[in-house]
Amino acid sequence: MKKNKVLHISETFVTGVYTYIQSICAFTAQNSNIETHIIYSPNREGTDQLNFKKDFSPGTKLISLPMQREVSFSKDYKSLQQLKKAIKQIKPDVIHLHSSKAGVLGRIAAKSWPTARVYYTPNGYAFLREDISPLKQKFFKLIENWIPKIYGGTTIACGDTEYEYAKAFGKSLMVRNGINLSELDNIKVSSNSELKTIVTLGRISAQKNPKLFNAIAEKYPDINFIWIGDGELQHLLTASNIEITGWLDRESALKQLAKHDVYIQTSLWEGLPFTIIEAMALQKTILATNVIGNKDAVSHQNNGFLCDNLEGFEKAIHQLKSEPELLKTFGEQSQKLTYEKFDRNKNFRGLIKIYLNQGNL
Repeated sequence: MKKNKVLHISETFVTGVYTYIQSICAFTAQNSNIETHIIYSPNREGTDQLNFKKDFSPGTKLISLPMQREVSFSKDYKSLQQLKKAIKQIKPDVIHLHSSKAGVLGRIAAKSWPTARVYYTPNGYAFLREDISPLKQKFFKLIENWIPKIYGGTTIACGDTEYEYAKAFGKSLMVRNGINLSELDNIKVSSNSELKTIVTLGRISAQKNPKLFNAIAEKYPDINFIWIGDGELQHLLTASNIEITGWLDRESALKQLAKHDVYIQTSLWEGLPFTIIEAMALQKTILATNVIGNKDAVSHQNNGFLCDNLEGFEKAIHQLKSEPELLKTFGEQSQKLTYEKFDRNKNFRGLIKIYLNQGNL
């Protein structure tokens, strides 16, 4: 039987997008009808090829092809020509594009192999970034609007709010991010009768807003704040009650999440973060900024709090300190929501159907 060739293309191959692609590949590796290829760029800081062997099945074919995040007509043109050549050699049945740069270059390059069905997952639209100028935001939104009109393709949104945006740009489907819940079965979850520790996980970067994290920690010197990760803005975490662990392997990071009381996400923007979903599966109350991605996972006053600013986080923490029974109640709701909405094995069965052209969701 002829296998269906699925080609993933991504300019970014780190953090959440890497986890998303790796998770898809781990699931599709169980299907003998799918042959997986990945074209990735090694340019992003943090891309670690040493992890590929353990993160991807032996049958996954990985191809390094330089792409860069920022717009450069000369370098983008060169990447485009290389993508066209690679696509013609692979002859894919499906091309799944990840992140904004690959979403543009990939849809243009896919015209070199017109029999492929093309899908695109933004994992957080570039025009929602808060670290760029309003002019750039408008430019990126214009691109998202016109590229599907000219080059086609179907957006597969990874979360509810991203799906609402996607529908305005063209043909769209939704397959929520999910995690393999069975991986967490052997992790012991700690629960306290009062709020003592607050934890987060991720790169210490502009997107994750370490300045806000630090301001919250300064307000509560009696609570220990833990940041699992590292990054270029570590110097902004100056509060004496903040511990920075550095990067940990996945199992160690999950064990760290499991032993603390509350998970916090101070991001300026998100796609649909795996870290929140994992913390929810580990029965954690969630404190998060009220932005796309976060609000698709957190139900306000049900499994945690969505906060608009520092004052919002203060009110949420004050309530958890004065009503510590909420830690257990919200934690249980977090786990319930995870099983209902973010079970990878359930969600990605829909993705398999899309790949094999067995009907839409």
